[in-house]
Amino acid sequence: MASSLLLVAVLVLDLIAFGLSVTAEQRRNTATLIQDTEGRMYCQYDSDIATSLGVGSFFVLVASQVMIMIVTRCLCCGKAMSPSGSRSWAIFLFITSWVTFIIAVSCLVAGSVRNAYHTKYRTLLKEMAPSCEILRKGVFGAGASFIVLTGIFSELYYVTFSKASNNAPYSYARDTGVRMRNM
Repeated sequence: MASSLLLVAVLVLDLIAFGLSVTAEQRRNTATLIQDTEGRMYCQYDSDIATSLGVGSFFVLVASQVMIMIVTRCLCCGKAMSPSGSRSWAIFLFITSWVTFIIAVSCLVAGSVRNAYHTKYRTLLKEMAPSCEILRKGVFGAGASFIVLTGIFSELYYVTFSKASNNAPYSYARDTGVRMRNM
């Protein structure tokens, strides 16, 4: 039977990761081209909080996924599940949750790294001003959407895994041979 406490804990962690990711999307860096007292042009970036929010979202999402995988023993360790539709769904949802998890983590890490990158050079000519590179819009948003999908698939995986594990174990000890006895 699936543990309601675990489902609620994973849901809360996924909601926190989603909230951090959405906030990171809203607080991405912006840059302005500034001229210093010597006439050189450089990029000035605002606060770098989106990077911290993206990293925080990453760690909360990892904690959520690790909780599910520890409880289910990552599908591959532990007792065998009986052949059934629940086992098939559990395997499908296991793979799907990992695929969406990897995509979400990739978006969060790439967004955090790219958001932390600041152009460092200066130039004397206005015509050759440095390009103030910033993170494209939507990277953390894509991460947030895949966080939602990861949460849905991992919780469904846990429920179907629990259902498949609670079925009677499949017995391979059948007598398939022909008995021979003396007459």
